[in-house]
Amino acid sequence: MTQLAMPHRTVRGQIRYTSKKPGLEDMVRGGEWFSFTHHGDGSVILNAHCEIAEPDPVVMRDIIYAIGPDGRPRNCHVHLMVGDRFMGSGWFGIDAREDGGTIQCESNGPGIGRLSQRIDYVGPIDGFGTHPIAGDAYMTRCMDLSRGPHARTIRCFLPSPDHRGATPPMAAEVTIDLEYKGEESVTVAAGTFDCRRFAFVDRGAMGGNQHPAYDMWVTADDDAVFVQGGVGGYMATWYELIALER
Repeated sequence: MTQLAMPHRTVRGQIRYTSKKPGLEDMVRGGEWFSFTHHGDGSVILNAHCEIAEPDPVVMRDIIYAIGPDGRPRNCHVHLMVGDRFMGSGWFGIDAREDGGTIQCESNGPGIGRLSQRIDYVGPIDGFGTHPIAGDAYMTRCMDLSRGPHARTIRCFLPSPDHRGATPPMAAEVTIDLEYKGEESVTVAAGTFDCRRFAFVDRGAMGGNQHPAYDMWVTADDDAVFVQGGVGGYMATWYELIALER
């Protein structure tokens, strides 16, 4: 059967979440199903469904995130269930420019009612953090790889500063250090990939307490697909790409 040519390109994949906590080693604790649609005008749409079964309460998140042809965030929709109950739904409109911009949020949920936000900010941001692992990997595109291994502080807004993103959708600004460590070849269930290694290091207190160090390996190409990674400390979790179609 002949398939019509599409004006866009789609990357789809699945990430498995496992635990590294004592007594729970390598137990599957959730997963993520994602797709990136790369349009002909240079814009990108991320769709992701995430399920986190451990620790309680269970978190289920669905997001649609749009990035413009200029690489800057445009809008994001988040739907969140916690403990199998509706926690909130929010839409974020983002006007991001080099000298500043505006974040607008229209959200609702049992704990916040109907919420409208407008945040005007000065200076550039590096992206909009969506919480799916695939989105974290794509955020690493903000690093200037021509500098070689180095670290810098990145600035972004999030729909929740909670480390699992398990609070009602509301715009929050955070900063975190991102380190580029070089290139490595990595083999996971989805195959063998040439990767760039990065680490997110929270030297402040994102979400009210310090986020443990977060290492990740990302495909060494413009798609920036998450391949493997893990978070230490109290989170003690590991993530692995188990399927990829592109």
